[in-house]
Amino acid sequence: MSRLQAYAPQALAVLRIVTALLFIQHGLQKLFMWPPSPHHPDPVPLLSLAGIGGLLELVGGLLILAGLFTRPVAFVLSGEMAVAYWMFHFVGGMNMPNGWMPVVNGGDSAIQFCFTFLYLVFAGAGSWSVDAARAPRAAEAA
Repeated sequence: MSRLQAYAPQALAVLRIVTALLFIQHGLQKLFMWPPSPHHPDPVPLLSLAGIGGLLELVGGLLILAGLFTRPVAFVLSGEMAVAYWMFHFVGGMNMPNGWMPVVNGGDSAIQFCFTFLYLVFAGAGSWSVDAARAPRAAEAA
């Protein structure tokens, strides 16, 4: 085992925490207009696709931040980001000039979140998480 590999659980936790902090901001923008953004100048209705997305981003982001129920929450959030890309960023499809390019249609962030959350489904929360703290008790119960 290399010296760097010994720190993989902590590096995974840092990836999870930073991703969650960035993701939470998207939910805050949609639901509370904070931080201010030209993309969401008004709060979105809760019973809309954007409102449900905002709730998933805020609540799911907080759960990912804490590392609580990481795998199932990451699975849901990965799916949310896949839907967000195909429904909102790729909406023009191949008919849009360069619309298929994520950097042009603004979907690069959705793709990055989608695959980071998908990785967390398989990798788990890493260290510094509620899931890791609960693991020894779950093993004892079994």
